[in-house]
Amino acid sequence: MQELLSGQNLACERDDRLLFSKLDFKLHCGEVLQIAGPNGSGKTSLLRILAGLLPDFDGTLFFQGKPVQSDSDHFRENLLFIGHQPGIKLNLTPEENLRWYQSLYHPADTDQIYQALAQVKLTGFEDVPCYTLSAGQHRRVALARLFLHAAPLWILDEPFTAIDQGGVKEIEQLIADHAQQGGSVILTTHHNLSLPVELNVIQLGQSHQSETEQA
Repeated sequence: MQELLSGQNLACERDDRLLFSKLDFKLHCGEVLQIAGPNGSGKTSLLRILAGLLPDFDGTLFFQGKPVQSDSDHFRENLLFIGHQPGIKLNLTPEENLRWYQSLYHPADTDQIYQALAQVKLTGFEDVPCYTLSAGQHRRVALARLFLHAAPLWILDEPFTAIDQGGVKEIEQLIADHAQQGGSVILTTHHNLSLPVELNVIQLGQSHQSETEQA
């Protein structure tokens, strides 16, 4: 399988505390990679590094075999990052939030946005302020971006937060579909994943942090 993203000798320190070091990994097209570990082990910091949002780290990241720094714009265009917080403006509607996000790289028209919101069960809520919605619906607004961006690489920080049981199964299926179509996913979650695709795990907070284990 084609290698999509890899890291060599990654290390990160925060507040004079080493979170992880000597971390090597390879992510191929069609794979899902889970970042696991106890609270405070650096899971979110690692995701932010991999998404190009945290430049303060040691080591080298490669995208499609080339250093990310050599063409960071190309990397960002092929990446979709959804953080632990939904990252939506409460005074805006779901449609307005998605329109703003999509304007950054991949503009979408109203029909596309409405279709994406329908995919996450938000039909009828497209034009209401997000402060009237529940925490789970806020998360669904954020996840609707997955239907609007054809990025091969998804990086998701706790995507199941505030989602009900039925919604969890839908997101798992969405992740599996993306991988089966040749995309790749990196995520953190406390949920026990059940996916019909290859799942590897990086376990932080252990002495041998450079090893990637297959689940």
